[in-house]
Amino acid sequence: MRNEFRNLRLKQLDRTLDSFREAAKIPRPQKGWLRAVREAAGISASDVARTLKTSRQLPIQLEKAEAEDRITLKSLRAAANALGCELVYALVPKANSLHELVEERARSQAKKQVLGVEHSMALEDQAVGRVDEAVEAETKRLLRKRGVR
Repeated sequence: MRNEFRNLRLKQLDRTLDSFREAAKIPRPQKGWLRAVREAAGISASDVARTLKTSRQLPIQLEKAEAEDRITLKSLRAAANALGCELVYALVPKANSLHELVEERARSQAKKQVLGVEHSMALEDQAVGRVDEAVEAETKRLLRKRGVR
């Protein structure tokens, strides 16, 4: 039952992430989303500061921090709210699906294990070859162990 639940969860999460896949292809503006949205909406940094109940410098610091990938989610969410925006946050696999991501990770782990054993066997002049077949068999074993079909 646990394996069925895991596979179902993978499929559900993949469906949820479908809408984010296209968004992941859109590059962030050079100076960050905060500044781009603020300027496009004609909102001054002072207006944002008033909404955040802080100094005028903080919105500028937040914009710079976002552009340099060093802003916290909490700060980004607060700044987005001050701009009348919603922070949308997701982790989108670089692979086509979560299932494919799991398979790639299992295959990588299997390859390390098989090549390690093959190397040891070669040192003892007992190498058996057929590494690709062994990697595939080990990948399938790891996926079964993780409950992924």
